[in-house]
Amino acid sequence: MKKLDLYIIKKFLGTFFAAIVLIILIVIVFDISEKIGTFIDNEVPLKAIIFDYYCNFIPYFINVFSALFLFIAVIFFTSRMAQNTEFVAILSSGTSYYRIIAPYVVCALFIGCINLSLANFVIPNVNKTRVAFERTYLKKKIAYADRDFHLQYDSTTFYYLESFDVRSHVGAKFSRETIKNNTLLEKITASSIRFDSAGNTWVLSDYVKRELVDGGEKIETTPIAKIDFPVRPEDFMQDYISMDEMNFKELNTFIRQEKLRGSNRVKFFEYERNNRMTAPFASAILALIGLSLSSNKTRGGIGKNLSIGIALAFVFILFLQFSKVFATVGGFPVWLAAWTPVITYGLIAAFLVKRAPK
Repeated sequence: MKKLDLYIIKKFLGTFFAAIVLIILIVIVFDISEKIGTFIDNEVPLKAIIFDYYCNFIPYFINVFSALFLFIAVIFFTSRMAQNTEFVAILSSGTSYYRIIAPYVVCALFIGCINLSLANFVIPNVNKTRVAFERTYLKKKIAYADRDFHLQYDSTTFYYLESFDVRSHVGAKFSRETIKNNTLLEKITASSIRFDSAGNTWVLSDYVKRELVDGGEKIETTPIAKIDFPVRPEDFMQDYISMDEMNFKELNTFIRQEKLRGSNRVKFFEYERNNRMTAPFASAILALIGLSLSSNKTRGGIGKNLSIGIALAFVFILFLQFSKVFATVGGFPVWLAAWTPVITYGLIAAFLVKRAPK
């Protein structure tokens, strides 16, 4: 059985990596043809295009679509084995069909665990360079991170900015309120606020501070004031922090901070965290579906199996998108929404394996 396991593993991994290389080359050719005009207009250095963009784009693309590559690879090489009646010979030798499943699951879990590690620890660092390149050369310059920006820093402190320029780190119509037990204790306002990176402080124009003292109100005003608030410009730029740039630890820290601030975007990041954890299970399930669909010799051959498999794969991807909407907009529990497509396809895989000719 070791020879059979090695035979299937070689075919599995060989076809998988061959599919990745082929599709990546096609994607790069199309991407270059689409962006060549932008590269020329923005005078992007060739070194930056190769090393900052494409060398970092490739691992990101592979990680995102590896499950689809795996599914296609399983259907392709398994269909060829079926057309060559290899499964007939294997089963005729007394080998159980469920024993054939073992190397498929091992390879799928191996690839899934690699994707899990990449998505949580490697790809986020790679994406920082790629995203920085896109923001510099491919996307329009960002003028404002948000308007009417509300930020809860802790349980008693609330910040507000009407607008914030992410390039100059200047905000308009600023206020900070300290509220405890539903009572306003202090309020600071300013017509504008600017972050001084040299002094690591905020410079407030038309500074006004109102403070409740012994049942009365104390007012302090000054044209210019320098204050070391605990918030930083990055806190007012969260809309432009990509989840793809956060490793597992950073993502968990960010979620805790957003929950404390009362952000309405927590569900998006929680869904991303749960979605990353499904990679090994999704890979194993797709491998089982591919095996059960392709292990039987059919009149349509490889083409029929590939068409059915690709259709199922795209339905799975569509299912993931719907689950994300349900989790982030529809009020569905985030963990359940992230795992529902995997659980559903797991049941489909179990049914197909049971119905597969043995």
